[in-house]
Order: sequence, then C-alpha cells, then structure tokens
Amino acid sequence: MNPEYVEIRKKAAARGKYAPLHRYLAALTEDSWRASFRQVEEILNFPLPDSARLYPAWWSNGGVHSHALAWVAAGFRVRPKMDHEAVVFERCDAAETAAAASSPRFDLDREWPALPGNPWPAGFTGSREQMYEDEGR
Repeated sequence: MNPEYVEIRKKAAARGKYAPLHRYLAALTEDSWRASFRQVEEILNFPLPDSARLYPAWWSNGGVHSHALAWVAAGFRVRPKMDHEAVVFERCDAAETAAAASSPRFDLDREWPALPGNPWPAGFTGSREQMYEDEGR
C-alpha cells in the first residue's frame, strides 16, 4: 500500500468524529481490549448509532467508514459480540492493517450492474410534469 495513503488515513482518523477512539486505541500497550458498547461511548463522549447495536456489519474492518477508520488506522481489527453489547479490539500486524485499509470499495456497477431494458412502447411519451400531474402533486 502507498505509504502516503496510509498517512492520509491516519491523519483523517485523528481528526474525525471517532478520533477519541482512534487516540485511545493508538495509545494502548495491550494487544487486545474487550470493551462494552457503553465503554466505547464513554471514550467517544456520544452514543453509538443504533446500527452499531443492531448490525454486526457496522463493526466491519474495511476502514471505509470513519468509525472503522478509527481502529484500522490505529492498527486494530474488531470482533463484535452483539449478544453482550461488547466488542474486542485486537492489534494486527502492519501487513494485516494495510490489507484492511485497502479493502475493495463498494462499486455500484459491480454489485448491481445495469441491465439492458426493453424499449419504450411505440407512441409512449412522458415527462416529469405529466408524472407529477398524474399523481396529483
């Protein structure tokens, strides 16, 4: 991975909304830290979003979102324990951190490719104004 990119991501993690978590993890001397969601919220000084409690995917190690960037840039991966409202942060080696930080990004064309549609029926015409008018708006 490009070293400049790694530095940019670290700087972004240190300045973002989840920077307190990033700083906490970066300062840890232990190789792992088990924390309740409440402990994470205390470090952040704001509540986690509902999706953090409902969806394990929120805790993804991809580093695409600002919250994930906080732990990935600090050199950690995370394992959520949804039944216990807890999470385990585990230090990973440099190669693993680089791999997580460079995970493939969401690509709409790859995930949901456009399919060729049928042509409009002969004689069909339509406009935005007509659609709204037809819907009573």
